[in-house]
Amino acid sequence: MAHKDGIFLMNCWYVAAWSHDLIDGKKMARTILELPVVLYRGESGRVVALDNRCCHRAAPLDMGRIEGDCLRCMYHGMKFEPSGKCIEIPGQERIPPKLGVRSYPVVERDGIIWIWMGDAELADPADIVDFPALRDPKWRGIPDYMHYDANWMLIVDNLSDFAHLAFVHTNTLGGSEEYAYTTKPAAIERLDDGFRVERWHMDSDSPPYHRKVIPNKLDKVDRKNIGHMKIPGMFYLYTTFSPAGSGLKEGKQEGARRYCNCQFMTPETRRSTHFFWNYLHDFDLQDPNIAISLRNSIEEGFYEDKGFIEGQQKLLDADPDFKMLAIAADAPLSHFRWAFAEALKAEQNAALQKEAAVA
Repeated sequence: MAHKDGIFLMNCWYVAAWSHDLIDGKKMARTILELPVVLYRGESGRVVALDNRCCHRAAPLDMGRIEGDCLRCMYHGMKFEPSGKCIEIPGQERIPPKLGVRSYPVVERDGIIWIWMGDAELADPADIVDFPALRDPKWRGIPDYMHYDANWMLIVDNLSDFAHLAFVHTNTLGGSEEYAYTTKPAAIERLDDGFRVERWHMDSDSPPYHRKVIPNKLDKVDRKNIGHMKIPGMFYLYTTFSPAGSGLKEGKQEGARRYCNCQFMTPETRRSTHFFWNYLHDFDLQDPNIAISLRNSIEEGFYEDKGFIEGQQKLLDADPDFKMLAIAADAPLSHFRWAFAEALKAEQNAALQKEAAVA
């Protein structure tokens, strides 16, 4: 299966929700890749994802009622099992086999609900990217969500570019404009499914978000960032702060404080995005205020990004023919766009071959 307009990668796992989004019998209506989906947790604990349109009169199923692991449409009472098959119609004994709604493969893992929007037979849970810190008791963080009125690839571009930290996030995540002038990627690894980039900032002041949660606020630090961006839009950032000159580059970890940052971009439409994130730390875990402070600081930084990214979207909408020009700092994001285009092309070719074989 390929997207009809060729803009979304269908055969891959996307984050649909956090596990806590479905507590207390809550049903969630969510548009993913421009398709309406209803998510709910059945009474057995199983998470189900169905097309959020009753096959009868297109009534929204998120207005329905959970019965066991099934969902009943509360417009005319039709009942659907997790496979999407209609199993009951009030006042009608025979149920035509064609009556049903699409069911999407879902996997719940480490507090994340993953969904597969493409060919169900290709959905392999082993392909879900693993992020061990989410389940490791040595790490603590607060999962969160934001909505962007912008194409997901503009957010990918933003996260692929460390240089903007110095200017967009001078007083939050970056710390100073010096970061843009004195640092550059130590290594960029171009991968088939994305990239890995490493960046160092030596003998510098701590950025504001880190300074808020440490006692030695004025001490100079050495800072290492290692970022991974993976198709279709998953970003993992590993950050280490160590006392300046303590040997971090030589692998010494004494006095180091570490962060793990995971971010997931799930397209809602071609110009809007679901953005899931968690910023975890591995120090002073007995103090819950650290996770709260980091969550607030990172959110503040994301809102700084959001203004620029949504502004870009408005300007691109106004002039779709505008061509963005690259600079040296764009090497990672340029590679990612190329790798994504190659994956999209491969999926479209596979779909055409499948259609030809059937014909």
